[in-house]
Amino acid sequence: MNDERFHDECGVFGVLGHPEAANLTYLGLYALQHRGQEAAGIVSYDETTTYSNRARGLVSDIFSQEVLDGLKGDRAIGHVRYSTAGGGAIRNIQPFVVDYLRGTLSIAHNGNLTNAEAIRRELEETGSIFQSTMDTEVIVHLLARDAGTQSIDDRIVHALGRIQGAYSLVLMSNNRMFGVRDPHGFRPLSLGKLGDAWVLSSETCAFDLIDAEFVRDVEPGEMVIITRDGVTSRRFAPQIPRRLCIFEYVYFARPDSTIDGVNVYMARKEVGRRLALEHPIEADLVVPVPDSGVAAAIGYAEQAGLPLDLGLIRNHYVGRTFIEPKQSIRNFGVKIKLNANPELLKGKRVILVDDSIVRGTTSKKIVRMVRDAGAAEVHMRISSPPTTNPCFYGIDTPNREELLAANNTLEQMQAFIEADSLGYISVNGLHEAVGQDSAGYCDACFTGDYPVGVITPIDNEKRHQRMLFEYR
Repeated sequence: MNDERFHDECGVFGVLGHPEAANLTYLGLYALQHRGQEAAGIVSYDETTTYSNRARGLVSDIFSQEVLDGLKGDRAIGHVRYSTAGGGAIRNIQPFVVDYLRGTLSIAHNGNLTNAEAIRRELEETGSIFQSTMDTEVIVHLLARDAGTQSIDDRIVHALGRIQGAYSLVLMSNNRMFGVRDPHGFRPLSLGKLGDAWVLSSETCAFDLIDAEFVRDVEPGEMVIITRDGVTSRRFAPQIPRRLCIFEYVYFARPDSTIDGVNVYMARKEVGRRLALEHPIEADLVVPVPDSGVAAAIGYAEQAGLPLDLGLIRNHYVGRTFIEPKQSIRNFGVKIKLNANPELLKGKRVILVDDSIVRGTTSKKIVRMVRDAGAAEVHMRISSPPTTNPCFYGIDTPNREELLAANNTLEQMQAFIEADSLGYISVNGLHEAVGQDSAGYCDACFTGDYPVGVITPIDNEKRHQRMLFEYR
């Protein structure tokens, strides 16, 4: 079933000026676990030494109390990872840590650099040796090779002038922590305060866990520079239209986070309300596909004046992999994570609300499951527009040929998933629901309108995503 979802991106976190920096970073990563479940890492600093621990697995499995006790110092940065560029090898786990002429530097990155391969080739041709296949390491080399610049602040700005794409970065060097957001603001990044300490996080929900105060979002094209004396700001790029990934509100972010002034839960409820207005249907019951469909289903049910109930129950204790039985069980991959409740569904006209349809195979299995539980009718409602294009800005998505909506009409998709009706929210409806006036959004996965222009490589049209783009 994981293959039927857009895979989460990554999450970054940082603390400067707190005696329990590593423990707070652990909690911050715990709150950001939904953004990446492949691997995690923490790097901490005291006055003389750098400490690091990175491993595959979930945050709670990697960082025992013994491990955290070894991560000393009053400043730390952390990262949770789902690989989009470079693969899942141990050497690609972040944060990266390097010692170079000017000291020690660590970096955690959420996003995808679209010109990383070209820069990497250029650097390798002039003698650079890379230790990973991650696009993030390109930034490290650019910083280290900037021979004419003494200040780390200037080195970072110069490096940012070379890279293109989607990125939110947390960097640590000596006694300074930096938060950086790309000029379009594709990925979120927020600044918080805990007593005298400063905190950076991909999402505000992590501030809540550690009782930090949300201060503000880092602006697109801004670098915040944090020391024990406070925070200063520096713009490294001219102001251009915002393009926050709109899927943060649909699926990626935690519902209790607020991104660029918009509360995720309230946005999802409003999407559900508009979905009900755009695609009403006579029915008896609204059922969310857990968990990301819940808030939209609540909004749909409220607007439609229909009861909402948990006709599908999710098993929250299933890991990323599981052993399938030797004898085939129909719809096994879905059933191990979701189970229908016949007592609620039998004889009912059911509206299923989900956040998206990717390939469509899981939606088909869920519809069948609800029918097998006795539902008289099954109507599917989707709280995002049809996904017709892949993402190249840090989200792991299938090729266009594999996307159901890219190759089928609405009627064909409805027939494929075996629903009695199928309705998607419109692009305009989604924008209005999340607040079109508050910020601009990247909706290229729905519209094909990429803020960064597409290049199709001549030699291989299916080369890695990070090779396909350059700024216009």
